[in-house]
Amino acid sequence: MVADDTAGSGDRSEAEKDMDLKVLASEDIEGLADGDVEMAASASEGLSPSEGPPEEAKEPRKWKWAVIFLCFYGFMASIKPGEPFITPYLLSQDKNFTREQVTNEITPVLTYSYMAVLVPAFLLTDLLRYKPVLIIQGISQVVIWLILLLGTTLIEMQFMEFFYGITMACRVAYSSYIFSLVSPVLYQRVAGYSRSSVLLGVFTSSVLGQICMSSSVSFYTLNAISLGFVSFGLLLAMCLPWPKRSLFFNQMRNQEQKELAASGATKSELDKMKPRESESSSAAPASSVSRWKDSLFVQMLLEVRNVVKRPNLRLWSLWWVFNSTGYYLVLFYVHILWNKVYPATENKNIYNGGVEAASTLLSALTSFIAGFVKIRWNIWSELVIGIITAVQAGLLILMGTTDQIWVCYLAYVLFRGFYQFLVPIATFQIASSLTRELCALVFGINTFLGTILKSIINLIFSDKRGLALDVHSQFLVYFIYFVILTVVYLVCAAVVIIRHYRNQGGAGGGADDQATATELSPVVVNSEAEPLSNGKSAKA
Repeated sequence: MVADDTAGSGDRSEAEKDMDLKVLASEDIEGLADGDVEMAASASEGLSPSEGPPEEAKEPRKWKWAVIFLCFYGFMASIKPGEPFITPYLLSQDKNFTREQVTNEITPVLTYSYMAVLVPAFLLTDLLRYKPVLIIQGISQVVIWLILLLGTTLIEMQFMEFFYGITMACRVAYSSYIFSLVSPVLYQRVAGYSRSSVLLGVFTSSVLGQICMSSSVSFYTLNAISLGFVSFGLLLAMCLPWPKRSLFFNQMRNQEQKELAASGATKSELDKMKPRESESSSAAPASSVSRWKDSLFVQMLLEVRNVVKRPNLRLWSLWWVFNSTGYYLVLFYVHILWNKVYPATENKNIYNGGVEAASTLLSALTSFIAGFVKIRWNIWSELVIGIITAVQAGLLILMGTTDQIWVCYLAYVLFRGFYQFLVPIATFQIASSLTRELCALVFGINTFLGTILKSIINLIFSDKRGLALDVHSQFLVYFIYFVILTVVYLVCAAVVIIRHYRNQGGAGGGADDQATATELSPVVVNSEAEPLSNGKSAKA
């Protein structure tokens, strides 16, 4: 998201350069869809420490064309002009579902589906090397728009939301795919390419949808156009090149193959002729168990527990879990709110597409600005988060109580912009103090925990099996949720600031006075020095 100037001078340390690469790659998260938090895990997942394939030096044009094609795919796959108008379509006379059905029976399925598919998608992305997961995503999108065009029953619309959850979970593959095509020295550049292509696709999609609606194009025709775009996106996914490496599974396989090749070179012809069964029967059980216990993947899982011991990492991880939950609940239900304030069945001139386009631009702008804010984040993080969360709470109560659609639109655009301002800061604060592999796991765990929390809130307040609140009451719940978060953040901010100045006064303004505000100040600069729980380095 933030195009930080990390080119730096030639005398910078290797640790600083490595940290910058991680930041730029992880900032790619906001380019996908609506600046999803879900992409954070995938962006850091792409930061494989392995060296680039040797053929990159021999065939530079090959990987360049692969990156261009993947960015073109990201642009085209983001063009779904009917997406901002799905809720008005379901509530229109074409489908004739009630607002209660859409709010309490159809929309909650999206959260449940996403929670169920997220972890398998995260693991399969690496195991299958990206392309099959992107194909699954393309198939799911085609199914979504076919159901929207042909489906008429409630259960069919619930299946539509189920496949929408699959599509969201599979987004993890795109942001990590592009890093498998190039060597680490190019991560910074390709992160910007992939982000820009998807942001441009989302913006183009929203504008195209708004133009169609303003030109009196029917909902059915708009969805048929969307089906054409997603079908073309599926075709592009099938034509994508197949990467030779990924983060965990394929890196391990490649290492084993190299070891086998090296050992095979020293074997005699007689040894090579011996059956493999006799060799593996005795050595395989013990070696496989020890290899599993000593594997980097298992050690990183054990190391994740140490994240909660670091205050700044704990703060930003909790922000990721709790604030992203509220953010996505608002995104899921805001179109229903707009339809209640300004019913599409009575007014054909709705502006959902234009509002989504404006919010996308503002999100990109605030994300960019965040990269140049000079604050000592170890002191002021809680206060900044608390103030922004308080503003978001005010915007939520405004959305939930106003009967003016343009006020509701403006509040939504600002709500998204404030959230996107904090995302690159959170990404940096987490990624700069962890190894690349740990980044993938931490972001993935944060996203999964947030999804579980969304599902619980949905089940209690939105689902038909729970309280089944109407959309205005739900936004009141979201307002209370953000107020509680604000109080917690501000109390923590007061504790941190008082403790800081008390310590500073007791030390007579020692070394702390020498610290200056930094742009997205890192928590730990040299992550190489931090060992895993068993004393091994997490760096490959």
